Amino acid sequence: MRLSGWISAAVVGALVTAAVPAAAEPPPDPITGSSGLGDPYYPEDGNGGYDVRHYDVTIDYDPPSHQLTGSARIDAVSTQALRAFNLDFAGPDVRVVSVNNLPAAFHRNGAHELTVTPLLPLLPGLPFTVTVDYAGPAVNTEGEGWTFAPSGGAFAAGEPHSATTWYPLNDTPLDKATFALHATVPAEWEVVSNGLRTQDVVQGERRTVSWEARQPVLGYLTTVAIDKFSFLDQQRADGTPLISAFAPGAERNRETEQRLPEILDFIESLYGPYPFDSSGGIYVDADIMFSLETQTRPIYAPWTDLPTVVHELAHQWWGDSVSVRQWSDICLNECFASYTADYLWPEHKEGKNVDQQYRETIQKFLGNSEFWQISLGNPGAGTEFTSVYYRGPLFLHALRKQLGDDVFFAAVREFNARHVYGNASMPEFRTFVQSKSPTDLTGFFDAWLDQTAPPPEEYLFPGGLRG
Repeated sequence: MRLSGWISAAVVGALVTAAVPAAAEPPPDPITGSSGLGDPYYPEDGNGGYDVRHYDVTIDYDPPSHQLTGSARIDAVSTQALRAFNLDFAGPDVRVVSVNNLPAAFHRNGAHELTVTPLLPLLPGLPFTVTVDYAGPAVNTEGEGWTFAPSGGAFAAGEPHSATTWYPLNDTPLDKATFALHATVPAEWEVVSNGLRTQDVVQGERRTVSWEARQPVLGYLTTVAIDKFSFLDQQRADGTPLISAFAPGAERNRETEQRLPEILDFIESLYGPYPFDSSGGIYVDADIMFSLETQTRPIYAPWTDLPTVVHELAHQWWGDSVSVRQWSDICLNECFASYTADYLWPEHKEGKNVDQQYRETIQKFLGNSEFWQISLGNPGAGTEFTSVYYRGPLFLHALRKQLGDDVFFAAVREFNARHVYGNASMPEFRTFVQSKSPTDLTGFFDAWLDQTAPPPEEYLFPGGLRG
């Protein structure tokens, strides 16, 4: 995610604090899957007792009435005996639920819980299928999920939550799955989603479009966008298809998006092979204050510029292919995306002196206590999208100078490759980087990631960075 310019500029002077919710209590019934996985920031996110392998979502959306009709098939494997289990869903009314093609009881509770009780209990280690049919008016979340566009279209975007507003799922970074979408809309509308477009058929007055993400994806990284799009079709040198869509009023971004092959080639040179089988972008024309790294096809706000595109594409490696274990690990996502866009691209593509940029930034904010008051290693619930943007690049540049370019770039590339299509944490990153350095980095990492004050000078200006 990249915030709009005025938000990121205001973050330093107007930081928001939030209490960390209490950890979820374990369920009293040992064969009922837990309603949350105890993430320290969002303890009720996700559900226990099963592992999702694939989502197959079918929706019908009518833009004038905002009526959303859906059927989600969830293929999973139980990890324990289950008399009941939960899905995360905050969308329209649920009509019918079945488990293994047998009717199942269900009820909705809490902020986003859909509790399902199969007719027959599920045995541990066996695959099962849940189908949820739902229908009703979609609700405009104004950038926190299902969002109405000024043109009359709609799209889904939001972090850390968005998917629950339009289909049921196991909404946790710990449960990636492949994803397919089949969307039917009036024929004059277009549909864009993640991955490869596998169908686009008009029959009479209705259009049905299918998209398939063949590499695993997290819920908030899935999207659907419905609008009267125009398209830009490109491809990489290796043949990877690049499909980008522009809502009415967003055509001004077409020139930037034409640089997509160049940007992907550059980021690939840093972090290793592009991890997906398609790419592109979705340029919406709605008043949202962020752009988001929805997998293979980021959602771009109207204010999008070239650094924003580089930022969201860097997320395809850091955040999408390699995802956080917990939301406290968010620096893995945002520190790398911000460093790529704000330092590495200007340095390598524009000839900018980023050492000088670093020194000027340190000089500007060294005495500003608010700039340092939220740690990078555990920024806190409600403030996780703050310091990682403006201090994250400084941390990585200092780490690069501490290690030297050869060690730094080889290490981050190897770390990313080791966790491809999986999850990683900041503690794992620290341990891995330490294994590549003969110097004890404990003090360096503690100063940059754990403390809420400027690092000592030896860590602030390593490797001759003072100049």
